[in-house]
Amino acid sequence: MRGALRIGQAQLLGALASAACMALTPAIAFAHGADQAPGGGWPVSGVTVIPLGLALLLYIGGVVRLWRQAGVGRGVAWWQLACFATGWAALAAALVSPLHELGERLFTAHMIEHEVLMIAAAPPLVLSRPLGAMLWAFPRAIRRHLARGARWRLVRMTWRGLTDPASATILHGLAIWSWHIPALFDAALASEPVHWLQHFSFLASALLFWWALLNGRARRRGYGASVFYLFFTSTHCGLLGATLALSKNEVFVPKNSAASQWNLTALEDQQLGGLIMWVGASALYLAAALVLTAFWIGSGSSAVKAGSASSMRN
Repeated sequence: MRGALRIGQAQLLGALASAACMALTPAIAFAHGADQAPGGGWPVSGVTVIPLGLALLLYIGGVVRLWRQAGVGRGVAWWQLACFATGWAALAAALVSPLHELGERLFTAHMIEHEVLMIAAAPPLVLSRPLGAMLWAFPRAIRRHLARGARWRLVRMTWRGLTDPASATILHGLAIWSWHIPALFDAALASEPVHWLQHFSFLASALLFWWALLNGRARRRGYGASVFYLFFTSTHCGLLGATLALSKNEVFVPKNSAASQWNLTALEDQQLGGLIMWVGASALYLAAALVLTAFWIGSGSSAVKAGSASSMRN
């Protein structure tokens, strides 16, 4: 049994190490092309490295401790481990790679970074349900205090309000549209703290949004509500993206723009970034809605078959 646990823990560490390598792949690609298309560098900042590293250590420590007590694969399934690794790798690829530095000088890269945070990182992190595993990294006394605090009425009411499907969808939409107000966009590029606030609001609102749809009340009400909110989000993201892609005026011009180094004008850079949101982001939200629609149809068919089988037995 102990041997099996040691093997399981080794597999766990290997999987998460693979996630770290996955996170560095886009960065290596950008670095390899740096001479041809300058503008990006390796951002090493405690603001990102420390939280990312701490989250990874807490998750590894929690899963290892949980599996020692409950058995490998229990409490945290392998597919959840894979989801966490994918989400963590996407976060690292967006925030600890040349993409982040380039995003301060190229609107298109800035847009890609945001879409990675909201669409590539947030959904798998939500599906992995990492907080439960991370709690196991703490001593039992601390876990009890944290669990007791989570049961406070104010905490429960706040969480219930934030993860209401309509509230989460509105918050996510507000985060997206607000930061594309030119004054706020310029402030984010001019101030590093404001820039990290922008990233935090995108990621936090996306986590609440996907939690509400995949794990929260929208999911418990059935797939219909989740499909509706995803379709709504796809529509307004497409509208914002189309506005930028079809604009004839330069609205977003990063300071020290690197557009010319990529053979783009500032307007073309803005239009390309808008096209990424219009076609790419809205299509991904729509794809998620279609996947849930397929599950919705499948669950309905299963219910009909179960009802027919029950009637035949009676």
